[in-house]
Amino acid sequence: GNSFYTAASMLIAVPSGLQIFCWIATIATGRPRFAVPMLFVMGFFALFVLGGLTGVMLASVPLDLQVHDTYFVVAHFHYVLIGGAVFPLMGALYLWFPKITGRMLGETLGRWQFWLFFIGFNVTFFPMHYLGLIGMPRRVYTYQPGLGWDVYNFIATLGSYLMAASVLVFVFNVWRSLRRGEPAPDDPWGSPELMWATTSPPPSYNFEHTPVVTGRHPLWLNAEADPRPDLPVIAGVRDDRREVLLSTPVDAIPLCRWSMPDPSIWPLWSAVALTVVFVWSIFDQWGVVWGAIPAAIAFTIWFWPKRSDRSQESDE
Repeated sequence: GNSFYTAASMLIAVPSGLQIFCWIATIATGRPRFAVPMLFVMGFFALFVLGGLTGVMLASVPLDLQVHDTYFVVAHFHYVLIGGAVFPLMGALYLWFPKITGRMLGETLGRWQFWLFFIGFNVTFFPMHYLGLIGMPRRVYTYQPGLGWDVYNFIATLGSYLMAASVLVFVFNVWRSLRRGEPAPDDPWGSPELMWATTSPPPSYNFEHTPVVTGRHPLWLNAEADPRPDLPVIAGVRDDRREVLLSTPVDAIPLCRWSMPDPSIWPLWSAVALTVVFVWSIFDQWGVVWGAIPAAIAFTIWFWPKRSDRSQESDE
């Protein structure tokens, strides 16, 4: 039994390692710009790999018997969780903030935040590996002095203050950028994707006209021209109602125009009715029967064909 769990746990490292190498290869074959979002991505690589290594160690039954329910597990967990989730999330916030708000986050403050967070994180959680090895159990709020844990817990506390300072720097950076930050261009990172072809922030309809894509990197086509030419668009789609163009999946050849449904309250009521069915069925089996009636009514009204659904027009 233990051998099975050891093998299963260690196998997790195989796809995770392949994914890391895919990301590294993607960066190596490009021209990376080490702006703040990229710094957080590089921090994610380093911390997630360290957390994965300790995960492989914990998959070994002899070692796990010694460090189970100790601070070694706490350290491993936070290297995987914070390194694998919080660092990419912070990088995404710096990447998308200009498109969402139309303002650039401060680059200098962003670098300060990254290094405070990166150093503070390692100062906080790296000593916990050793604390676990010398026997400090997790899920305790205090401990007796003289066990050899005092210094390392004090160091971890100092690191947590650095992480808190990093969060304060980020909050100040957001507040300052929203008030008087540098206006963000449409594509501040030189990205080739269509999502950066709209204004910053984008209008609710994203594109006034449906753009035509003729390559994998549409925004890099003729990018050296000044000013960069606008993307070609498709004409003929109505602007007095919600209408989109349907095309073939491979070659994107236009097929027809399709009217999208108007905003409706019935998806919400359908979700409420379905929630009532599930919750009611926990306490009474008749909840499935009686609760299905309002759910069926809501779904029927939601999916009942509207006039716009019956007036699809073909693009000849």
